[in-house]
Amino acid sequence: MAMQYSRKVMEHFKSPKNMGEMKNPDAVGMVGNQRCGDVMKIYLMVGKKDGKDIIKDIKFQTYGCVSAIATTSVTTEMVKGKTLDEAYKLTRDDVAGKLGGLPPIKMHCSNLASEALQDAIDNYRKKTANNKNNEGE
Repeated sequence: MAMQYSRKVMEHFKSPKNMGEMKNPDAVGMVGNQRCGDVMKIYLMVGKKDGKDIIKDIKFQTYGCVSAIATTSVTTEMVKGKTLDEAYKLTRDDVAGKLGGLPPIKMHCSNLASEALQDAIDNYRKKTANNKNNEGE
């Protein structure tokens, strides 16, 4: 039985946006699902706009299926230029909706993409909080 993917999913799979490793990122997030074997890594470069932390640049590396690559690609497009708070609120339904839907058996991929993004943001916030604590000593 062949999977039915939307045109948008296939576009992101065939020509992923923001794919690759980032040199000296401000933060990295990584998640994986051992059941299906998908692993996603998201790199963030954070900047400032109006006093808020924004995603200045974002890259990803994904080992996985069509849906895994497409969801990570579209996630990076959706959050580039957004504040960390805005990006953190991205849900699996937002990601799947932007792609025109995913087969139900593949919905977990969109969950992984948003979880990898949240992991990267969490890592950035921990790092900056530690730096502030160290500066105060």
